[in-house]
Amino acid sequence: MNKKLTIYIVLLVAVIGILIFIDSSRPKPINWTPTYAVKDKIPLGLYVFDKEAPKLFKGQKIEKLRETPYEYFNDLYDYDAKKYTENGTFINISEQNSIDNESAKELIYFVDHGNTVFLSAKDFPRSLLDTLNLKVDGGYSFKDSIALSLSRKNNQKYSFNEGVGFTYFDSIDTKNVQILGYQEFSKDKKPNFIKVPFGNGNFLLHTQPAAFSNFHLLKGNHYQYAENILSYIPEGTIYWYSKQFAYDEEVSGNPLRYILSQPALKWTMWLAIIAFFIFLLFNAKRKQRIIPEIIPLKNTTVDFAKTIGNLYYQEGNHHTIIEKKIIYFLEHIRNEYHIDTYSLDDVFIEKLHLKTGKSIVDIEKTVSLIKKHRHQFESTEADVIAINKAIENLRL
Repeated sequence: MNKKLTIYIVLLVAVIGILIFIDSSRPKPINWTPTYAVKDKIPLGLYVFDKEAPKLFKGQKIEKLRETPYEYFNDLYDYDAKKYTENGTFINISEQNSIDNESAKELIYFVDHGNTVFLSAKDFPRSLLDTLNLKVDGGYSFKDSIALSLSRKNNQKYSFNEGVGFTYFDSIDTKNVQILGYQEFSKDKKPNFIKVPFGNGNFLLHTQPAAFSNFHLLKGNHYQYAENILSYIPEGTIYWYSKQFAYDEEVSGNPLRYILSQPALKWTMWLAIIAFFIFLLFNAKRKQRIIPEIIPLKNTTVDFAKTIGNLYYQEGNHHTIIEKKIIYFLEHIRNEYHIDTYSLDDVFIEKLHLKTGKSIVDIEKTVSLIKKHRHQFESTEADVIAINKAIENLRL
């Protein structure tokens, strides 16, 4: 093995080893991304909620939907009996609205038939808000803490900070809507948990999904707030919808999935690949012989045509120039528009007009000049200019 190559390999291994040591020795940064996915153990995931769900919904069947609410509940509806074959409560916990418009309409229909829908998010489907005549305000995040409380729980307040927002319900008609909970920030108290009757069922809408996250379920007594929220859900089957449920089944079969999931191993692999290609690039460049440049053949057709044209022009053979111009013009009409050019009569003029959309006056003028020069043997430079201009006006 080449001595220089050995040195390069040793240096590369040393650099990779130093990078692995530095990366493994530093504290892993906390990921505060609000995924609300059951597989995520990060602060704003739902891993703990998923594991505790059987206790939170004790004695209730939990059905995880791996398809959209529209696809799932539409299959459960009996159009002959005009009712759903199964009943219960639909729940969804997400940072922003994750329910499509058709599914929102299906959920409205589901509630109308005596069921319950529980949504905890910082945003809700527009069609749902319009149907229930609700308005939301706020929606921005901040670093200061916010006090959350429930109406029927002796006004006990829970101080939340991480992952919360300031979305709240505005302009509520208390005759039709029951306020179940509030959030308070800088002495400004706003409803954030409401119950909206619709048809034979109810909507339970909550604006602080962080209450069900890993972080807050494990922080102090915050789990009590989540339990109290869920206590409003009636007993029955729980239909839990999350977009991640459909993805969880699709486990990657990539043999490198573990390496790619570890930042240190992933960067080591990519550095090794980049270093390998750099080595190949410089090594191949040093040894590969020079490839001679092959100049492509030049198309001289246009130059030839210009040369012949200049020759006719310099010789003063204007009649020949006009004759070639006419031949090319009529050949173009035959090939492009499939019009017979044997007789340049009124029928020919009409066909050319219909197929090209050009003015009949311009066509008649051009045809007249062609006929004129076909019966004369002497032409001037002015004649060449005139017929060229007439043909160019048609721009066929």
